[in-house]
Amino acid sequence: MESDYDELDRRLAHALQINGRAPFSTIAEVLGVSDRTIARRYARLRSAGAVRVIGGVDPTAMGAVLWFLRVRCAPAASVPVAEALARRPDTSWVSITSGGTEITCTVRTESEADSEALLLAKLPRTQRVEGVTAHSVLHAFYGGPDNLVAKLGSLDEESIERLRPLPVPHRPGPVRLDDSDRKLLAALATDGRAEFEHLAAVTGWSPTTVRRRMAELRERGVLYLDIDVDGRLFGVGPRTLLWLSVAPAHLEEAGAALAAHPEIAFAAATTGPTNLCASVACAGQRELYRYLTTRVAMLPAITHVETAPVIRTVKQAAHPT
Repeated sequence: MESDYDELDRRLAHALQINGRAPFSTIAEVLGVSDRTIARRYARLRSAGAVRVIGGVDPTAMGAVLWFLRVRCAPAASVPVAEALARRPDTSWVSITSGGTEITCTVRTESEADSEALLLAKLPRTQRVEGVTAHSVLHAFYGGPDNLVAKLGSLDEESIERLRPLPVPHRPGPVRLDDSDRKLLAALATDGRAEFEHLAAVTGWSPTTVRRRMAELRERGVLYLDIDVDGRLFGVGPRTLLWLSVAPAHLEEAGAALAAHPEIAFAAATTGPTNLCASVACAGQRELYRYLTTRVAMLPAITHVETAPVIRTVKQAAHPT
């Protein structure tokens, strides 16, 4: 519950959102406590599943396509189907919504053939799946390296600047991953603060090579640091998914406005029956109603809004929970 956490926990989570691999000594200095206190707090929060630094991967930097899938099935089948999807290495954010009759997830496909195999063959033939709606992500307005904690955190601008890492130069171009790269990314997905020596043992590289390759993958836009956070740490409840239809002439304006809302954890333009998708985090039903009838109602040219409360998250960014 929210009462399990205090302001130092929230400030630590905000600091890690700014710089996930910042030394505990640096965070401690900025927050005005001891190194030992920060190390102990992070260990406690991580073991409780409240805060976890992870290495996120942007598959679009490698030419992959992201899809949002809405999988309709009988309520009795939702858990086994969701768990089967969560076991796939190409899925993330597998959730059960809409009273248990729908599963939503993000799927990464590496090629048109992968997309066709998943969307036209594998899923529809899965036992007890009644229907699938697919939305290809065209443009992300908020999400990926942009984390909700950046909006909810309480650190002042001076503290943020002291923690902010040096900007990463952007080096566009094709990226090819070998087996060692994949081992590196898998290890960082589990623990974004893993020591270089541990990552060297996992990949078979030297610590210097690990450090250099991590820098290259960040410059190419493949790797970024992120945090998984229990929303209760900041007083917000389970996510609600929004599926919106917007007149095409106003899609960019509406998406940018939506991304600026403090309640929005993710927003993207998509293909499919609706063309704007968002993930919302509010404290409760009353706050969600207020949000829908004020901020969302003011968005330009909205013609349709569908809400789907998340009742269970089976898998988050990279691994089953």
